[in-house]
Amino acid sequence: MRIYVGNLSYDTTEHSLRDLFAKHGDVAEVALITDRDTGRPRGFAFVTMPDSSQGRASIDALNGADLDGRALNVNEARPKGDRDSGGGDRGGRGGGGRDRW
Repeated sequence: MRIYVGNLSYDTTEHSLRDLFAKHGDVAEVALITDRDTGRPRGFAFVTMPDSSQGRASIDALNGADLDGRALNVNEARPKGDRDSGGGDRGGRGGGGRDRW
């Protein structure tokens, strides 16, 4: 089960996340997401737990829990296709210059 962990402190490390989730079961992978240009953390991560019942237990236990002074937002990660793009409808017209109607 892939778990989204949001509202992370920029001081949070993959090691500290692994330790936190390991209290609730086996942790297969921790991916702390960083900015590709600066390499700085972006404030969220994904934790993969091979057992879905342990994953659900960790979500229940850790959503709202404090880590490095921040209340965590923990829930099951949604596949990329199921996420809201957040961009809204931008119309279909390109920018630049005046309209030539």
